[in-house]
Amino acid sequence: MAKKEEELKEIRAKTTEEINEEVVELKGELLMLRLQKSTRNEFKSSEFRRMRKRIARMLTVKREREVEEGVGKRLSRKLDRQWKRSIVVRPPPSLKKLQEEEAAEEAEKSA
Repeated sequence: MAKKEEELKEIRAKTTEEINEEVVELKGELLMLRLQKSTRNEFKSSEFRRMRKRIARMLTVKREREVEEGVGKRLSRKLDRQWKRSIVVRPPPSLKKLQEEEAAEEAEKSA
């Protein structure tokens, strides 16, 4: 229980923009996990639940802030759609790390 409260304090300390960025990154990581599962690679199945819960906590904090500002449900959904359209697709951090490792291996082979 204390770990969850600690995580919530950490999330609440972030700005809304930082929360949005992390949600995008976590959703990318979730996609990478799904791809690993579909290709039958090794992965930790507990990561699915952990990431989904973290995303949900972040979105909850984001909505709490909107409620404090007096943003209604309809306007919130409209703003959420606009935010989703504005997202620039980029590879998740784990994919970038994999690409860097592969590039380093190729550099070693060619050297």
